Amino acid sequence: MDMHNCELCPRQCGADRYSGTGFCGCGADVRAAKAYLHMWEEPCISGTRGSGTVFFSGCCLKCRFCQNYKISCEGFGKEISVTRLGEILLELQEKGAHNINLVSPTQFVSQIIEALDLCRGKLVIPVVYNTGGYERAETLKMLDGYVDIYLPDFKYFDNELAKKYSSAENYFETVTAALKEMHRQVGRYVLDSDGIMQKGLVIRHLTLPTHRHDSVKVLEWIAENLPKDEVLVSLMSQYTPFYRSLEFKELSRRISTFEYNFVLDKARELGLNGFMQEKSSAKEEYTPEFDLIGI
Repeated sequence: MDMHNCELCPRQCGADRYSGTGFCGCGADVRAAKAYLHMWEEPCISGTRGSGTVFFSGCCLKCRFCQNYKISCEGFGKEISVTRLGEILLELQEKGAHNINLVSPTQFVSQIIEALDLCRGKLVIPVVYNTGGYERAETLKMLDGYVDIYLPDFKYFDNELAKKYSSAENYFETVTAALKEMHRQVGRYVLDSDGIMQKGLVIRHLTLPTHRHDSVKVLEWIAENLPKDEVLVSLMSQYTPFYRSLEFKELSRRISTFEYNFVLDKARELGLNGFMQEKSSAKEEYTPEFDLIGI
């Protein structure tokens, strides 16, 4: 896509990223904050050796509760060339990573494709596209054949919540179209003999305090619109008030055991497969430090 008139994400802000930045906060050069073996993803992603994770700077969502706000909203990171990005992917593979995990990659899709082309024939582990879910289906189609595993968030059912907490218009319509395109590309999930995912779609949902009924609607949509035996759901309890959460009284606390169990029970009732976090995972120490390691 044309970086002089960027329309990669649903904002379609039209920024000339060669002379400035888009809504995402990024110019034309790749900017990243960390590359390392990440042990705290879903078990089928991190496994025993870790997920070879690259955290990109910037984001097309501006969630008021973002735990990675230092890179998504404040721009922390280092500019690197496409060639260097390709080298980083191969270095992570050499360290034993089960996969390559591209976190918040939307604003750099074009450069990521270039880097993956440079690695063709050498990078043999699966590629994970780890996203907030606010994606244009047209952009995702560019990744067909490059991405093996999609790991998107499905944050809200109610568009008013998306607008309030993430400044995202038409969130529901956008994310559901994106999920269908992701599933079209990768199909039914495939695990190897060690339980490590090789292909598929894992949909994450973070339960927010006071919004358990919206969470239930998210789960109901998944159950009604995607094959339950082909996709996995990761139901997360780790919400912790970060960044600008305290601007909203209802987001100023962690979720209660009652709230999480309410949503968890619904996921079981709907027959959804996947991963359910322990409430004890809602700890700040599980949030990575961004220190340019590996960049």
